[in-house]
Amino acid sequence: MIKDNITAIRKELPKSVIILAATKKRTVSEVNEAISYGIDTIGENYVQEAKEKFKALKGRVKIHCIGHLQTNKVKDAVLIFDLIETVDSLKIAREIDKRSSKVMPILIEVNSGKEENKGGCMPEDVLELVKDVSKLKNLKVKGLMTMAPNVKDVRPYFKLTKDLFDKIKNLKIPNVDMEILSMGMSDSYKVAAQEGANLVRIGTGIFGSR
Repeated sequence: MIKDNITAIRKELPKSVIILAATKKRTVSEVNEAISYGIDTIGENYVQEAKEKFKALKGRVKIHCIGHLQTNKVKDAVLIFDLIETVDSLKIAREIDKRSSKVMPILIEVNSGKEENKGGCMPEDVLELVKDVSKLKNLKVKGLMTMAPNVKDVRPYFKLTKDLFDKIKNLKIPNVDMEILSMGMSDSYKVAAQEGANLVRIGTGIFGSR
């Protein structure tokens, strides 16, 4: 099933789009099967779960943090993750900068739907946050990430995030290398790719229902 799902998804996406397998509550065996069929990037929501899988997966796959990161988990996170996709405040950025002994690639998370109960930086504040984070020596801004609201038409939210991405990229801010636009999940990855995403985060679409 995993092989067939990955094959089908690849056919629907440009070759340039990275398929990140969202592996929350998935076994190492399932992750290994996905890796064997070409998945080279996974995403974990929780530091503790990522820590448990890290020993078995280290060096075999890139591991992204795709869940909300609490400041008290940063010390472990910087040792586990290759990239943190969910930086949404200067506070968490400073904690990563403080705890990391290397330059940590990060994405700024955009709350494209301006939802009060969801993480992410408000769209109008993203540029200022990027500029502030760019001054931290142990961080490297590599792009933007968003989770669209749970609505029928997600396209406007992806368009908004892509516009922000392009605007920031064109400004050529020092220590900001806009390479990754992470948008779209199992139910929206095709629309996200159409709107410019070059990384999509897919869990159920690869592994099936939990």
